[in-house]
Amino acid sequence: MHADPRHYLMCRPTYFTVSYEINPWMDRSRPVDTPLAVAQWERLRDTYLDLGHTVETIDPVPGLPDMVYAANGATVVDGLVYSARFRHPERQAEGPAYLKWFADHGYVTHLAEHVNEGEGDLLVAGDVVLAGTGFRTDPAAHAEAAALWGREVVTLELVDPRFYHLDTALVVLRGGDGAHPRSPEGGHPGLVGDPPDVAYYPEAFSPAAQEVLRERFPDALLAREEDAVVLGINAVSDGAHVVLNPRAEHLAGALRERGYTPLGVDTSELLRGGGGAKCCTLEVRAVRPGDAS
Repeated sequence: MHADPRHYLMCRPTYFTVSYEINPWMDRSRPVDTPLAVAQWERLRDTYLDLGHTVETIDPVPGLPDMVYAANGATVVDGLVYSARFRHPERQAEGPAYLKWFADHGYVTHLAEHVNEGEGDLLVAGDVVLAGTGFRTDPAAHAEAAALWGREVVTLELVDPRFYHLDTALVVLRGGDGAHPRSPEGGHPGLVGDPPDVAYYPEAFSPAAQEVLRERFPDALLAREEDAVVLGINAVSDGAHVVLNPRAEHLAGALRERGYTPLGVDTSELLRGGGGAKCCTLEVRAVRPGDAS
């Protein structure tokens, strides 16, 4: 397996708590151990650094406890940042905070007109973008994203409220960097003959979405409910290593059989808000102006 260097944006959970309930994972009656959440987040960040990836951080904002779930803050494809526009009022200030970070760091930004929750529902798989809807992101945002990036956007309806974002039910194992498959004469290394590879939990999707996934990814790895209910599918892959909840034991074994190296990182305290490794990790598929060679 070929691992590509990745560029991630993360947000330290300094103010993480569960002060409201907007998904089935959240329970205000159970006290949150914020220092434990910070320690788990640091281990996740350090895992990426140990793998040779670049990690930048955005400053957390008091009063925005879910800002740690950086993947929801935006989606970055081909150097174009598509802002998040959150459905729930409790999270709506996160979108402008993330958009400002990207603008301040020299990225080309686009303010979304339609409700979408960033990479939570927009997952890059090679040339296409897989787009979730049903709970958080409006289908109109899929068309807006397609026009912005000039890429095909494939709508997938989610039907189980436990898996309210696409990234809780599907992980792109290969092709998440969004690179176009190259010809033998040149281009991105390692992608000749390597189509995108995904793993997903079928029952999280509508019958129509399951049919789309079967047609597009006939060799996909199908996760079990036992993997899904610990948000084991909310994982991060660099094409060779897959960072995931260590409790997703069946999925880890299936990944090994497929040639990937699973790396278990405990994010149990962060799971209290409904997010795992992927929710905490926003991939930056772009080169900053002036940094290109």
